[in-house]
Amino acid sequence: MKKLFALMLAVLLLASVLTGCVQKTAEAEPAASQTEGTEQPVEEAAEAPAEETPAEETPAEEETEEPAEPALPDGVYTAEFNTDSSMFHANEACDGKGTLTVKDGQMTIHVSLVSKTILNLYPGLAEDAKTDGAELLQPTTDTVTYSDGLSDEVYGFDIPVPALDTEFDLALIGKKGVWYDHKVSVSNPVPMEDAGKTVEDLALADGTYTAEVAFAGGSGKAHIDSPVTLTIADGKAVATVVWSSSKYDYMVVDGERYDVLTTEPGSTFEIPVAAFDKDLTVIGDTTAMSTPHEIEYTLNFSSESLTSAG
Repeated sequence: MKKLFALMLAVLLLASVLTGCVQKTAEAEPAASQTEGTEQPVEEAAEAPAEETPAEETPAEEETEEPAEPALPDGVYTAEFNTDSSMFHANEACDGKGTLTVKDGQMTIHVSLVSKTILNLYPGLAEDAKTDGAELLQPTTDTVTYSDGLSDEVYGFDIPVPALDTEFDLALIGKKGVWYDHKVSVSNPVPMEDAGKTVEDLALADGTYTAEVAFAGGSGKAHIDSPVTLTIADGKAVATVVWSSSKYDYMVVDGERYDVLTTEPGSTFEIPVAAFDKDLTVIGDTTAMSTPHEIEYTLNFSSESLTSAG
């Protein structure tokens, strides 16, 4: 009887132990499952590409292109010819300028030089000018007339101009047979019609002429009589201008002062006329007020009205 009781007690004790183990295992499994559940989304998040959230579209900055400089229209212009050398430049009779011709968008400037010592030019570097087949610019013989009336024959060249206001290479060779590199540029083109017509352009022979003159400026109380008398000599024109007032004591033309010659019948001056059909700005000094005053005027001598006075 005692053995049976002991056996039953042992069975109950074993069952109790087994029940406790199963309960602990059940309690432990959710913890393990929770850990895996936490890590798994992290791994999936790492492997799976994140869903892109559409961002507000910012309009791209519009590229603004600077408007291209309009091409110079076909025509003939006067233009400044600038160089890097005091020994290589346009003839002084040309006032540092040349004649720029534009045809089909291609620009060429004709420049009269100071003498015949430069034999050839090359649009590029001196090193390239010495190679076989290099196309050298050949000279023309130009006649220039200086301010003192003397004339001279010099060499001139037709030079291709790749662009305005931009330096480009221009090599030269002189009588010594040595090529030299230079930088040149062409700027400030002015249409020939705006530049007016010179005595040479009009092929005026030496002599006396009359021409109508358009007058503007001042208060309107004084003017210059028209027509005026012009004297042509050695390619230069000098106008005798007579004011309606006798109160002008000097005039300034192109920075030069010209004193009055007589005040009868009005203030009379002799002034140079560099070009016809072009506004010429002059200054007249009047003594009609309590103190002398310089007043700016504009004169324009008409080439169409030129008439020989014998």
